[in-house]
Amino acid sequence: MSLERIVDLLQCPHCRQPVTIIDRALRCSAGHSFDIARQGYVNLLTKPAPANADTSTMIAARERFLAGDHYRPVAERIAALAEDLAVRDESVIVEPGAGTGYYLGRVVDQLSGARGVAADLSAAGCQRAARIHDRIGAVVADTWAGLPIKDDSADLIMVVFAPRNPADFARILRTGGRLVVVAAGPDHLTEIRAPLGLLDVQPDKQHRLTESLADHFTLEHTEQLTGSMILTADNLYDLVSMGPNAHHQGDDLRTRIDRMTAQIPVTRQIELFVFRRQ
Repeated sequence: MSLERIVDLLQCPHCRQPVTIIDRALRCSAGHSFDIARQGYVNLLTKPAPANADTSTMIAARERFLAGDHYRPVAERIAALAEDLAVRDESVIVEPGAGTGYYLGRVVDQLSGARGVAADLSAAGCQRAARIHDRIGAVVADTWAGLPIKDDSADLIMVVFAPRNPADFARILRTGGRLVVVAAGPDHLTEIRAPLGLLDVQPDKQHRLTESLADHFTLEHTEQLTGSMILTADNLYDLVSMGPNAHHQGDDLRTRIDRMTAQIPVTRQIELFVFRRQ
């Protein structure tokens, strides 16, 4: 069970006491208990998941799209960057909004002995993340509410196209720990944004990001990773369906995609930021 590898990093979301695994459940000394799902993840939400949690359909689309290696250069660069940061082999890596655990799995695999905590609002995502690597444990948790992870326990937090909670991230990271943020660049998916009604990338993203983290983090490094993907209609459908854009589409999405060129080159432009905890 992957949770056994990371249970010492977790805390009860109600009382913040340490938890242990007893009879297929996580329990704290105050008596709070959380059943471990048969797929190996645990739900540590204190209330029902909000409506914006990724559905099983969205997670399945993401799994198919990522299996096509369209974002493999991004995963490889994140893993190499983690290694460049001289994160120790026994590091603790936390990924809020981990989804299927695709990126975290690459990083943990790159760092021999490292352990990973995959946190996501989606139980469907955590089902996949729980089996992505034997040194990764998956928990259903809400980034905005605060992650059920102990203070000063992580060496690296990585946020890939996911929400950020600066104060909580600073609490979780050890002094000098790093936060890696991966976001869409200004030209990301530019060829299909207008035809498919996709969300725009905010202007002046680096300034906005740095300002939002300034109370807890200092920017150390930034870089841009640009490439091209040749996508089929099925790829496009999964790409749109796997993330926030799925909530803004009508029932005619597949029809609109099928009217486009059979294969279309699409820009993949990613910006990576490295912050150090103050």
